[in-house]
Amino acid sequence: MAVSSTSPGGASGGGAAALESYDLFPTRIWQARLVALQPRLAEWVAWVQALRAEQPTPAGRTNRSGWNSQGMTVLEQPILAPLRQAVALSCERALGEMGLGKQRFTLQSWINMHDRGGFNFLHMHEGSLLSGSFYLRVPRGSGALVFRDPRPGVLHSAVKGPVPNGHCDIQLAPSEGLLVLFPCWMEHYVEPHCGDEPRICIAFNANAASGGEAA
Repeated sequence: MAVSSTSPGGASGGGAAALESYDLFPTRIWQARLVALQPRLAEWVAWVQALRAEQPTPAGRTNRSGWNSQGMTVLEQPILAPLRQAVALSCERALGEMGLGKQRFTLQSWINMHDRGGFNFLHMHEGSLLSGSFYLRVPRGSGALVFRDPRPGVLHSAVKGPVPNGHCDIQLAPSEGLLVLFPCWMEHYVEPHCGDEPRICIAFNANAASGGEAA
């Protein structure tokens, strides 16, 4: 793609010049519905609830009015081995699309649970290769995952909405069994939960491992 300035009136016969459009700075996220893991969701939800009862003090971080795990190695637990395998494979494929197909990585993971009124405030996951979430329980009234437009200058645009060169936040409605991957630098937040049953997800980062690329 070559982008250069041209003089107006370039079309023959004095007509309007043909416009060619180019989308710069694309931002890609990924989604997958892990249908094969659906039969395990109830078991995993019960395990998470037991873990909360055993360790009731939340870690805090960006989670409010709910609970999140102190430990950051949740996916290393044997009960979640099938989910860890699916997450790792999905990260490998996404990193391949990013030109990092040989990149070694480790998974950092934790539980986010929202009670009624619970939410996550605006934040990003600095310094990772990828970030993501897997949704275990999404009852009626669950808040959306919202991505903030990553282009800081677009805030000053007079154009609003999901149109070329417009500004808007993107809402992603979660569902049980949904896996979402996104760049770690994308600012995001979770809208308040309006249900009586808790909203539960496992959040994670794929972090570059020491040793760099695979041989």
